[in-house]
Amino acid sequence: MSYVELKREVYEANMELQHRNLVLYTWGNVSQIDRARGVVAIKPSGVAYEKLKPEDIVIVDLDNNIIEGSMRPSSDTKTHTWLYRHFDSIGGVTHTHSTYATAWAQTQQAIPCYGTTHADYAYGEIPCTAVMSDEQIERDYEEETGAQITDCFKDKNPQEVPMVIVAGHAPFTWGKNASDSVYHAVILEEIARMAYLTRTLRQDIGPLKQEIVDKHYLRKHGKNAYYGQSK
Repeated sequence: MSYVELKREVYEANMELQHRNLVLYTWGNVSQIDRARGVVAIKPSGVAYEKLKPEDIVIVDLDNNIIEGSMRPSSDTKTHTWLYRHFDSIGGVTHTHSTYATAWAQTQQAIPCYGTTHADYAYGEIPCTAVMSDEQIERDYEEETGAQITDCFKDKNPQEVPMVIVAGHAPFTWGKNASDSVYHAVILEEIARMAYLTRTLRQDIGPLKQEIVDKHYLRKHGKNAYYGQSK
């Protein structure tokens, strides 16, 4: 069974992170799931983007067993597979330590929806998880990171908000495939930067009124969406 195409797509998505200046050295990873075959392709652990090759991408199953690859998969693999097991609508996951999104994570704050740019891509605030408990840290840190995220989304739709801030850590984003999850990582970083500047310019600013949020999100994502070109 060949995974050449899956590896190529994941390699290209990882390299897009570098192209978009969202990663330094080894600070990030992207994966994509092939649900029909029950496998996930993910960046190998600790390999600098300058040295990464398509054949280096590691294939694991949803129980984190290596199916193909000569290197260890990303140390965040258990977080990725947790998300695939619990968010059955997603096909790709991206993790970065991009500057502005990580700054929000380090303040342990959700990113409020201050404007229409945010509302075009996420319906409401971008949530921040709870801080991981000592018990979670002692169990399985990476898998518990996934649990932090899904706990945060118990009352949220991961398709309406394809991104999250992990408290004290950094962002994760997802999408229909690896490329889409990277796209959302790029969007999240810019939203985080805009929100930081907005809060800096006016500390008492409140979220955008809900009617405008609804209008901008639904004109792009609702059943009667009219943004862009019809297919």
